[in-house]
Amino acid sequence: MKVAVLGANGQLGSDVCAEFLRNGDSVYGFTHSDVELTSASSVDAALSARNPDLVVNTAAMHHVEKCEQDPISAFTANAIGAKYVAEWAKRADATVIYISTDYVFNGKKCSPYLETDVAAPINAYGITKLAGEHLTAATARKHFVLRVSAIYGLQPCRAKGGLNFVELMLKLSRENDRLRVVDDEYVSPTPTVKIAEQLVALSRSTNYGLYHGTAEDSCSWYEFAREIFDSINLKVRLEKAAPGEFSSKVPRPKYSVLENAALKAHQLNVFPDWREGLHRYLNTRAQSTASVF
Repeated sequence: MKVAVLGANGQLGSDVCAEFLRNGDSVYGFTHSDVELTSASSVDAALSARNPDLVVNTAAMHHVEKCEQDPISAFTANAIGAKYVAEWAKRADATVIYISTDYVFNGKKCSPYLETDVAAPINAYGITKLAGEHLTAATARKHFVLRVSAIYGLQPCRAKGGLNFVELMLKLSRENDRLRVVDDEYVSPTPTVKIAEQLVALSRSTNYGLYHGTAEDSCSWYEFAREIFDSINLKVRLEKAAPGEFSSKVPRPKYSVLENAALKAHQLNVFPDWREGLHRYLNTRAQSTASVF
């Protein structure tokens, strides 16, 4: 299979390219310098030059605060850009995968969200990604939409200064005697390598549609931090932050845990418990660091 990956140098995109290559596919990675997602002619030229069977769209404007400050740019990238990609896929009779987010929900349900639950985003990022979902689904029959949550991977996250949550916690633990982390926001931390594996599994299926794709079970950010430190036996004075202690410029859902109901219904779910995913990440990270010396 010929696979095009948009956002190939990103935290997720880099692992997606590697996983499809491991499975014997021909992979064409596109970065922002290769294709301008907000230009229909640029998308058409780039994809037509390779004529892939599958397009995985991981490219997005996903800095939440910047999306709130400039919703027009966010909508153009996350929704209109997705439409251009889906239009090309429709013309070429190719399959398109659009990566979405848990932020399409408002967090008020307080139990894991199903694909059938009504989306009600509370910030510009979530609104634009939900629009991208609808435009992808309405345009290309052969489509998958995969919602992910609290992702982390070895490739630096450009939208967060190069640091995912795990790396941020490890950095802060080296710089501070005490750390305080919120304990009232719940997620399912998910490693990018498992999302990439899930995308390969979906690509071998014709059960098109909307899917949730996150690690099993959930935790608060405080519990996630605690597991990071405990897993590597790092002694850190970690405390629970008081509600509202860290003010945010953008409203975020307090509870954005997703249930992989559709994946399980089609026997496609590859995700382990979030703790297992974290332990694998930390082991891989330690091996990568050791190999440098």
